[in-house]
Amino acid sequence: MTRKKTNRFWKWTKRIILFLFISSLLYTVLLLWVMPPITVTQLANSFQYGLKRDYVGWNEISYNVKLAAIASEDQAFADHNGFDWDAMEKSLRPKKKGKKTKIPPGGAASTISQQAAKNVFLWQGSGVSKYIRKVPEFYFTFLTELIWGKKRILHVYLNTIEMGPGIFGIEAASQHYFHKPAKNLSRQEAAMIIACLPNPKKFTVVPMSRRVAWRYPQILQQMSNIEDDEDIQRIIR
Repeated sequence: MTRKKTNRFWKWTKRIILFLFISSLLYTVLLLWVMPPITVTQLANSFQYGLKRDYVGWNEISYNVKLAAIASEDQAFADHNGFDWDAMEKSLRPKKKGKKTKIPPGGAASTISQQAAKNVFLWQGSGVSKYIRKVPEFYFTFLTELIWGKKRILHVYLNTIEMGPGIFGIEAASQHYFHKPAKNLSRQEAAMIIACLPNPKKFTVVPMSRRVAWRYPQILQQMSNIEDDEDIQRIIR
């Protein structure tokens, strides 16, 4: 009886894993053409803050926003395969006494690809849930890099990321903060919105928090520094 139960357990485990793999693969392929109907983060926020969201097409997002996102969150976006291994290694190095370890603005070596995967397929959170999330985050990051490509990843990222309490995506953020469509955002306005990341509930755009006021001029400078990169241009045009 024990052997039968064990065999039955592994049989069902394999079926569940196969089902999860096939369903995740099909859903990822579907999102090549449509935006996610809802995400865990959007659903969780909607109870407390409501849900302001308006998905827009690639050409309805300002060039300035695409450039600002890469300049601020992941300057190696055009070059890596979803994971910035050099930045990850630096973030894991032990800190020297009295010296802080520098990590990317988007988080502990978290690329735009990883952030997109987390926002679309998984959940937010820290502590134990953060470490539980890492394995599926790596899986979905690999899958989106393989199936979507860079332009689609950036497009989905800019439509789904939280940019204020209950505000998801660049169109909703642009309308809320500057009362204009995302395609008309200036370089400064784009940098200001992106500067609210990674904590848009705390780092407010309007009224402008001290962090956003300090950060957005840096983003503008970085935008100028990377703008001539041909690989980046191929993505954001």
